[in-house]
Amino acid sequence: MIYNIYKPVGWTSFDVVKKLRGITRDKKVGHGGTLDPFAEGVLVIGTNADTKILTEISGSIKSYRSILTMGEETDTLDIDGKIINTCLVPILDEKKVKSVLNDFLGESEQVPPMYSAKKVNGVRLYKMARKNQFVERKPSPINIYDIKLNHIEENKIDFSVTCSKGTYIRVLGLEIAKKLGTVGHLTQLTRTAVGEHMIHDSVRLTEFEEKWISTVH
Repeated sequence: MIYNIYKPVGWTSFDVVKKLRGITRDKKVGHGGTLDPFAEGVLVIGTNADTKILTEISGSIKSYRSILTMGEETDTLDIDGKIINTCLVPILDEKKVKSVLNDFLGESEQVPPMYSAKKVNGVRLYKMARKNQFVERKPSPINIYDIKLNHIEENKIDFSVTCSKGTYIRVLGLEIAKKLGTVGHLTQLTRTAVGEHMIHDSVRLTEFEEKWISTVH
């Protein structure tokens, strides 16, 4: 089966996989694309024979809504990290911000962050980062299909983006902040779609468990 689960803030993607395995008692359970612990939203879960199509699902176009807080850069590029750099924030003009966002449309390359699940020589980058081991990462091709400004509030930018597999919104956030003449990190990230799997159809874990128990019994 394929399930569209709403991953809560503070859970790893594997935490959700373990929870689903415990509820369904299925031996084979996997997910179609890692979502950072601080992030929430659509996490596609596959069980048994349907785990075979998770690679295809993982390669789907994804959409996010994000809040970028400027003035402070963290080592993880999100709210869970340590502040490693601070910078004054210029007055944010809507026209200027929209222009900067539009600069990221289309194909480009992006260097994966050290705090990520990407593997280098068989080891996940975040495991090396936690040991203060930093390695050279090759840039990967990405594509930003759509990016738009939702709202500006003092030093925060609320924006939405639709992008290809392998795009790190945390890295994009820092790049946006730098183009605006400062630094920044993500303080909120919600994945709103993975391919055809939309956030308005996603099921929270408590709801999933209740439905599963009522169906089984």
